[in-house]
Amino acid sequence: MELQRIIDQIEVQKNLPNLNLSIKEKTEKFTRKLFHTLFDRQTPVGDNLMELGMDFEVLAKLVCWEPGSPCQDIWSDYLQLLPGILEKLNLDAQAIAQNDPAANSVEEVYLSYPGFYAIAIYRLSHELYKFGLPLVPRLMTECAHSTTGTDINPGAHIGNSFFIDHATGVVIGETAVIEDNVKIYQGVTLGALTVDKTLRNIKRHPTIEKNVTIYANATILGGETVIGENSIIGGNVWLTKSVPKNSMVSHTPQISIKNNSRK
Repeated sequence: MELQRIIDQIEVQKNLPNLNLSIKEKTEKFTRKLFHTLFDRQTPVGDNLMELGMDFEVLAKLVCWEPGSPCQDIWSDYLQLLPGILEKLNLDAQAIAQNDPAANSVEEVYLSYPGFYAIAIYRLSHELYKFGLPLVPRLMTECAHSTTGTDINPGAHIGNSFFIDHATGVVIGETAVIEDNVKIYQGVTLGALTVDKTLRNIKRHPTIEKNVTIYANATILGGETVIGENSIIGGNVWLTKSVPKNSMVSHTPQISIKNNSRK
């Protein structure tokens, strides 16, 4: 029978026993509930934390299929970190509100700024990443990525008072280091020089020191590339080498003026 032949061909290729799409759906639900628990004034914290604990237990059973992987025991330790994560996120929101003249209130930042949402999910996922929890941290940041257009790998190290303006198109790689009081704009990429699996345990992404501003569509690549503190990186700049502190780097376009005047 033709239908049975098609079914058999599909079944043969579905050969990953742990590929369960409900993991993604449950992680997205967990992420949204966690965000509401920390920020929404109307959400009961105690009740939601209990529900989140149960949701996490289900997730842990789904993703910890390899022997020796950390599982449910992570939750109690993670709970202890939530007040500190929230404190950092409040600093991020304040940095956005204080630096962006378009921000009318801190509440507006929490409710409407995609950059803040991306930072929030990054910080919440980063601690789970540090515990070694498989898959869930990456799915959390991908949830934010699909919503905001901002791709922050949960392995990145980001300091206090981080400001992403407009957010769309920002990419921050796994081994990137961003120190305190850094501002970046849309389209910025902090990436690797090459994509090679043998570089997995090597620092591949740049270090951005304190008080640096990086304007739209700048691309900074390489694990040895360091942008010195207090520097300004202009829009559309392409960097693969380090920049000393207090630098200003700009891209100067060639401008040709078309003359349409008639003789």
